[in-house]
Amino acid sequence: MKLGFFTAALPGNTLEQAAQWGAESGFQAIEIACWPLEKATRRYAGVTHIDVSTLDRPQAKEIRKMLDGYGLTISALGYYPNPLHPDADHRETVIGHLKKVIKAAEMLEVPVVGTFVGKDKSKTVPQNLEEYARVWPPIVKFAKEHGVKIGIENCPMIFSYDEWPGGNNLASTPAIWRKMWEIIPEDNFGLNLDPSHLILQMIDYERVVREFASKIFHVHAKDLHIDREGLYNHGVFAQGMGWQVPRLPGLGDMDWQKFFAALTAARYDYVVSIEHEDRVFEGDEDLVKRGFYLARDVLKTYIH
Repeated sequence: MKLGFFTAALPGNTLEQAAQWGAESGFQAIEIACWPLEKATRRYAGVTHIDVSTLDRPQAKEIRKMLDGYGLTISALGYYPNPLHPDADHRETVIGHLKKVIKAAEMLEVPVVGTFVGKDKSKTVPQNLEEYARVWPPIVKFAKEHGVKIGIENCPMIFSYDEWPGGNNLASTPAIWRKMWEIIPEDNFGLNLDPSHLILQMIDYERVVREFASKIFHVHAKDLHIDREGLYNHGVFAQGMGWQVPRLPGLGDMDWQKFFAALTAARYDYVVSIEHEDRVFEGDEDLVKRGFYLARDVLKTYIH
């Protein structure tokens, strides 16, 4: 395994600045944020460390050369929109950009693109699966034609009241994943597994790793603390609102030893990428980097 980091938490850095810092800090891999050049619609979105809309093969070659010089592997390109958004124009726009990210991955020789399936939160799960069956097969086929795997993050996307109830990402539970892969049984379509979202839903993350080992293409390392006072006040039907607290690895409720033991037993041997969404370590770049250092030191024991 290799330890990496997601650049979305470093919006003030150029790609090379992030890479140099990552290499000097002992990371072996980098997951690169590839949102379009536009104003962010939520925290940790809207970050563009590679502008895929203008990327060509000579530029891709230069990026690879630069990162090779720092000894860094590109683990994935990351873009996390809502491809099942109820607004047709919005949906068309984000799917168009997602395809540009896929083409960029091919040019950069990056095996995985991390993204969301998306969701129309006004519809039921069966209704969303019907729409998924219409929207997603061409995307997966497009990725396969370009030699790229799609790693769907299992985040329910319920962090604010504009996402509540229901959330903006369908692919959050084992039952839904099974239906997704029944509809699209392609071998380039799997998970960018983030165990913190399983903590939120009280899903056994060790069992998830065992059952879905062959579908884990990439791993996000993020922790989650369940605020028991908030849970007391708001209850489970709040779907995390008022009691889920994203933390850096080592500061939440995850048992990282058990999680890495499960990954090792499942023969997972790719990148574990730290995803920084911890408000305690926000506010300035130095604080963000201190958060990454803390997470790095917690996880490096398990990297082999």
